[in-house]
Amino acid sequence: MAEPLATEPTPEQTDALMARVRRMMLIAGLTTGLGVAAILIVIGYRIYRGETTSAPTDLIEMLPKGARIVSTSVAGDRLVVTLEAAGVLEIRTFDARTLKPAGRLKFANEQ
Repeated sequence: MAEPLATEPTPEQTDALMARVRRMMLIAGLTTGLGVAAILIVIGYRIYRGETTSAPTDLIEMLPKGARIVSTSVAGDRLVVTLEAAGVLEIRTFDARTLKPAGRLKFANEQ
């Protein structure tokens, strides 16, 4: 008759196995805790940084003579204004929070 394949582990083997399981569980728990802490830090930083509000700003931007505003839109944290002056299109971008000019792009026809 054949002997059984699995034998009962000795108490020393059981203790070693339990110690190994505890060590792996400790590593998994610490890794999970570290990951959760990192996520909470990032969320807190973004909330803290995002709450900086500035006082309302009144600004007058001079347009070229005869220019008209074709369209306005918001793209991310930028305000985009499209102008037409003398048949030339121009896009001006402004920071949405401070309304400071961020860039200007002109389009002209090739001669």
